[in-house]
Amino acid sequence: MNNNEPITDVRTLGTGKTIILGLQHTFAMFGATVLVPILTGLPIATTLLMAGLGTLLFHFITKGQVPAFLGSSFAFLGGYAAVAPLLEDGSPNTEMLPYACGGVFCAGLVYLILSALIKGFGAKRVMRFFPPVVTGPIIISIGLILAPSAINNCATNWLIALIALVTVIVFNIWGRGMAKIVPILIGVAVSYIAAIAMGAVDFTGIGDEPIVGLPDFMIMKFDLSAVITIMPIALATMMEHIGDISAIGATTGKNYIANPGLHRTLLGDGLATCLASAFGAPANTTYGENTGVLALTKVYDPRVMRIAAVFAIALACIPKVAFVIECIPAATIGGISFILYGMISAIGIRNVVENRVDFTKSRNTIIAALILVCALGFNSIGGITFNVFGASVTLSGLAIASIVGIAVNAVLPGNEYEFKEDVNEENDKFQTYNI
Repeated sequence: MNNNEPITDVRTLGTGKTIILGLQHTFAMFGATVLVPILTGLPIATTLLMAGLGTLLFHFITKGQVPAFLGSSFAFLGGYAAVAPLLEDGSPNTEMLPYACGGVFCAGLVYLILSALIKGFGAKRVMRFFPPVVTGPIIISIGLILAPSAINNCATNWLIALIALVTVIVFNIWGRGMAKIVPILIGVAVSYIAAIAMGAVDFTGIGDEPIVGLPDFMIMKFDLSAVITIMPIALATMMEHIGDISAIGATTGKNYIANPGLHRTLLGDGLATCLASAFGAPANTTYGENTGVLALTKVYDPRVMRIAAVFAIALACIPKVAFVIECIPAATIGGISFILYGMISAIGIRNVVENRVDFTKSRNTIIAALILVCALGFNSIGGITFNVFGASVTLSGLAIASIVGIAVNAVLPGNEYEFKEDVNEENDKFQTYNI
């Protein structure tokens, strides 16, 4: 088999290699997934457990067709900070966190409402508002917004970061066989070993961790103020969801918005968020980090994501192993992210190119320009905060860009985009349009 040919069925690789591929996706999602509970005070083990269970639930609802991993959503950080800010000593606000989780649960229900509307009225009417001239720049913005975090992590130790980055590039370009499709895992391993040799890893405390242990659950509670504060964030995250699903589709060359359907992916994402928040974990969302892995490895079989989900569940119940992974230096994560985040933006560029978006038309240039400036500009100042019924709501730069792009595309004349719902196995690629 040609090393550059996408692998859509991992049965050609065998069980052992497939498991290694799943582990690679686990490493890709781990850093961002555990960062959200660290910032909010939610339990890390519960977060990992619900990320794994949420991913499996998503795959069940989407008929196992979409190669997506669901990890912790950063979009709700403002909501958690407003409802349950950390105490002065930096410890979790255990009294208010359950109410914040209740608000996130209600946000997940908004996904279900939109899913039902799309199922009832059809994706064609909805997707007219999300042509490639809108989704492409949004995907580009996702990678660019994530880029500073990669640089910040690299800055903690550039040598370790460069070891990870160079290792990934070398094995992806010149690797043979299995080594070519697991460059991220190899990059993490080589960089981690180098960091240990340099004395940059501290394993103090590993002896205090039990070998096996169940996560601590935090049962959600409801408060009207918390619901009003957090629930509107779903309007932004649903736009991000469509961008993520478009990115995955652009990577694999399949139209998941048509098949298994946007209503199913929204339903899966929403139910995963409800499940996670009900037991004290952050909201779930489709992960751009894992989309970057898809683009780099060209292994698109959704079963690999389900294996990664099983690893996440196992890590939640094996504290010692989770501790070792948590000790991976930030610089290693930065070196890996350096290329993955760039891959996401590259996918966005490919999306507009393959769909032949005509940038000689002023309307298309204006839409793309507004999206990029809103996403990056407002993200740099922390978004926009305003009051709704006396409660503070914050819209991220990406949310603002999505809303502006959708609105301007709907208002400006010349929108000739028509979404094709009817696809089959022989013709399920993204359609090309003169827009």
